[in-house]
Amino acid sequence: MSRKQTCLIIGAGDDTGAAIARAFAREGMTVCLVRRERHANALEALAQSIRDSGGDAVAMPADARDEDEMIALIDRIETEVGPLEVAVFNIGANVRFGIKETTARVYRKVWEMACFAGFLMGREAAKRMEPRERGTIIFTGATASMRGGVGYSAFAGAKHALRALAQSMGRELGPKNIHVVHTLIDGAIDSNFIRENVPNVDDLRDQDALLNPDHIAQTYVMLHNQPRTAWTHELDMRPWTEKW
Repeated sequence: MSRKQTCLIIGAGDDTGAAIARAFAREGMTVCLVRRERHANALEALAQSIRDSGGDAVAMPADARDEDEMIALIDRIETEVGPLEVAVFNIGANVRFGIKETTARVYRKVWEMACFAGFLMGREAAKRMEPRERGTIIFTGATASMRGGVGYSAFAGAKHALRALAQSMGRELGPKNIHVVHTLIDGAIDSNFIRENVPNVDDLRDQDALLNPDHIAQTYVMLHNQPRTAWTHELDMRPWTEKW
């Protein structure tokens, strides 16, 4: 394996995560793809598709909520793959339950996926980036990062916390030349979930009313390549039709 710079993507799913992986692979980085073990086959298929296109990719199944696994993951990347240049936290955890139906287990699990896992990734990435005084850490947020909606107490709580984490890290790490960004994905993404559950998805796509994963990925690459004289620390993306 080459010692090229690496891009870690926590939550390298079939749509946005995959698009981000392909975009950074085109930038010449080795992309390290992370999902839980039950998605190992899909993860390896994505890695193979990137390699088939001329890029470098490694599938690394892991549970991002597990501290020991995350420490071992970053150690493996630095030892076996290459220096960590970009870390992207892209876990969704979007669930909807009325407050009376939201169990303690649901609330805790959503927080673990959408916030605690982001903390683990951010902390371990910072440990490697800070001595080199370079790197980019991007956290994918959502509408729920800014306001809580009906039925989204768990999701909004976790996403609010993730945004606060990004702000704190940005203030601490920015002076050390590490760029921390929180993105707000405000709208429906053209994803498998939307395609399977929205009857008029073709009409929405034709109207440019869905967020295109490739366009989100292009924005992430732009954020990484920003000159530090004009860093963005929070950026919102939404289709032109979205109300806000």
